[in-house]
Amino acid sequence: MLSLTLILAAIFLPLFPFSMLFNLLYARVRNPWLRSVILLVWPLIGLTVTRTFSSIPDWLPVWAVLTSALYALRALGLREVGLWTGFMATSSWALLWVLENDGLSAVQLELFAVGISVPLALMAVLTGGLEKRYGAAYLGLYGGLAQTIPRFAGVLVMVVLAVIATPLFPTFFAMLSIIIKAIPVMPYLAMGVGLVWMLWSWAGAKLLQGLIVGPKQAAVVDLGMANMWAYVAILVALVMGGVCWLGVML
Repeated sequence: MLSLTLILAAIFLPLFPFSMLFNLLYARVRNPWLRSVILLVWPLIGLTVTRTFSSIPDWLPVWAVLTSALYALRALGLREVGLWTGFMATSSWALLWVLENDGLSAVQLELFAVGISVPLALMAVLTGGLEKRYGAAYLGLYGGLAQTIPRFAGVLVMVVLAVIATPLFPTFFAMLSIIIKAIPVMPYLAMGVGLVWMLWSWAGAKLLQGLIVGPKQAAVVDLGMANMWAYVAILVALVMGGVCWLGVML
């Protein structure tokens, strides 16, 4: 039987079926700024709970990878951008259990949780921007953002790339570390993480295809220059953080 502490940790570092609580809450919250705060804080609460554990059961990382794969697969079929962000968050945070098993310190885990969550928080704010401009944020409802609002589209592309763990963002190094360390001892786990990574890339490509590509739409207000450079600064900081952590992770 699972202890109450483990169940609480499984809610904030999502493990199916406890992961459904986060996705239910995230779907009900409509304010993009509140969503971004939830995305930043949620996994940190989970990591705080796991500090009370003397050790992580050997079977738990397998459960985590299966949860991650499930939500990555479900993200492929989503058209609503907000729900896509929530499912990608669940898929990403579940893998923090695997990093827990790699012997990283509490501070290192928290920094990686922040590195994973910041692009998701940015995605929540951008989703709010789409809803403000078009009334909704759905794939296929409109397209051609690259021609209609090029600054917004450029930032959106970079944020999605950060979410799906492309080089040189922190999530890329986290995924790389998991795979490298798992290959000698648990090759099946490494294969599972590799599959999750591939599903993330597929889900990200579908999202961008549904929003960025297409004919020019009716004119709407583009992202302001100051806001664009603020997003760029955050993304550059993420890249620098990922590169600095390369030596620690590998």
